[in-house]
Amino acid sequence: MDVAGNIVIIIGIVFMAFGVFGLYKFKDFYLRLLVLAKIDTVGAITFMIGIVMRHGLSFFSLKVFLIMILFLILNPLTAHIIARAAYLSLEGIFEVHDDQGGK
Repeated sequence: MDVAGNIVIIIGIVFMAFGVFGLYKFKDFYLRLLVLAKIDTVGAITFMIGIVMRHGLSFFSLKVFLIMILFLILNPLTAHIIARAAYLSLEGIFEVHDDQGGK
């Protein structure tokens, strides 16, 4: 079970590394937030599942599982709050004007 846990932990780390490259690839604030929220959630949950697999069923695994549930609830919620605050402050939103004087 240790080998399988190590493989799952490595997969989680690889997901997080791809998230770093995604932050450099996209230039828009909202696309960066989307990539960060998705990859961070997937990478951290995969990492925590690997930790639970390595330690088996124990009190430590129960605590990691509870942290995982909190992470699943709070990470998308915080990403939504950040995106909504940026939208309400008009961060990254530009109006496009055409040559005829209209919007």
